[in-house]
Amino acid sequence: MKACSLLDFMEELKPWLDQDHIRAAVVDGEGHFILHFMDGMKNVYSIDDCEKEQLQSVLSDLRARGISVQG
Repeated sequence: MKACSLLDFMEELKPWLDQDHIRAAVVDGEGHFILHFMDGMKNVYSIDDCEKEQLQSVLSDLRARGISVQG
């Protein structure tokens, strides 16, 4: 698991949005943001400087891009 700020997370996310890399995005019960990739890998993030509503906004953006979202 990687601990980071929301800004750092968004910067890390950008390259994966250009192509079909992300299969699904999930926010689990502990508030961890999990990205599942097409190749079977996953990254887990603990984003430590934002509110639940901000994570929901990120999920909404991913959903609008056609990525499966849970949470």
